Amino acid sequence: MGGTEVLRPYIEDAPASGGAPAHPALIDVAHEVDARFGMNNIPQAVWIDEDGRIVRPAEYAVPPPVMRPNADGELEPWGMGGRSDDPQRYADKVRDWAAKGAESEHVLSPDEVIARSRPRPPEVSEAAAHFELAQHSWRLHGFDDVTLTHFAAAHTLQPDNITYKRQAYSQYSFARSTSGSEMVRFRQAPREGEEAEWPFVSNFNLDMEAMQAEREREGRATPRS
Repeated sequence: MGGTEVLRPYIEDAPASGGAPAHPALIDVAHEVDARFGMNNIPQAVWIDEDGRIVRPAEYAVPPPVMRPNADGELEPWGMGGRSDDPQRYADKVRDWAAKGAESEHVLSPDEVIARSRPRPPEVSEAAAHFELAQHSWRLHGFDDVTLTHFAAAHTLQPDNITYKRQAYSQYSFARSTSGSEMVRFRQAPREGEEAEWPFVSNFNLDMEAMQAEREREGRATPRS
């Protein structure tokens, strides 16, 4: 939601080889990709082949970690991949697809893609409308009661959309902060003693606990393809 100028420093500081990444970064301010492909968190990915066909719908897609110095100068895994029990697994699937194309064991049939794609009930459309209204209100008036009301409605109508939630958590924390530090944008849960004032139905820590539990259930119920 913050747009190019908010994101530019993080993109340019990306821990890629030689500094900033060599590829362009497309900033989806209006969350168009979320709406069109059913994404509800990051990191997620959709596989689209050369003919424009979806061969894997939106799914959890953790990239491998990179090694980055910590506060003590020691190299350690950095990024979402550093939290995975098998950080290379997803990258290996992508490489297999790149090498074998439609013959890759990880490419799904059209029926499988449809089966894995989640249905979109009216509540999802209503949530998207409230999220758009929340953004509009935020750009006009900042994080006021109207903005909060629309964010809260979006969260209630589509509780599994962590993207909607994290945008609200970030903007709320930044709006309340007096430090002016950009790092406040990453404060997406109440600090100790602030729980009663937190205005949302959830927070980042609770969301991640719920997502981890869901992934573990899915891992036990479905093949790890």
